Amino acid sequence: MNQYFPLRFLATIACALFLLACSGPQVQQYANEKPALDLSEYFSGTIDAYGIFTDRSGEVKKRFTVLIKADWKVVDGKKVGTLDESFDYSDGTKQKRIWTLTEQSPGKYIGRADDVIGVAQGDLAGNALNWTYTLALPVDGTIYHMQFNDWMYLVSPKVMLNKAKMSKFGIELGEVTLSFYKR
Repeated sequence: MNQYFPLRFLATIACALFLLACSGPQVQQYANEKPALDLSEYFSGTIDAYGIFTDRSGEVKKRFTVLIKADWKVVDGKKVGTLDESFDYSDGTKQKRIWTLTEQSPGKYIGRADDVIGVAQGDLAGNALNWTYTLALPVDGTIYHMQFNDWMYLVSPKVMLNKAKMSKFGIELGEVTLSFYKR
């Protein structure tokens, strides 16, 4: 066996993982889609959401509802939104997450929440928003840092659909599917 085989093998695996990470849709391909999503318009007032979490085999592991109370203001010339989310899960557990979203420039957002590690990055074009972030996710008494690739699509002025892939070390572990309804 060649002494360089392990290095070549690892390099090949690294290249394959890099190419997989780079594949997938880009938010700009939705630039002409209607209705156009305006985050500060859609996420204002009260929004109801209904969702499921599926594992990588597609089995539904949890169902949940979310009540979102949202508002925006201008701070230092930038739009800043607060999304106060209350989760109710099918197993009886409850969770609270308060997002602070800040428009950095047209189509570019950052988001912060207590259980988000670092800063969420958001790109918006047309009817689509793509969020990427790391979430500290509690599972059976242990906290796991999971990466999310979160896509939201405005379907009508009142309805938005959301699909988020959850992964760890580049391995997809599950998916969250949500429908939002603006009251």
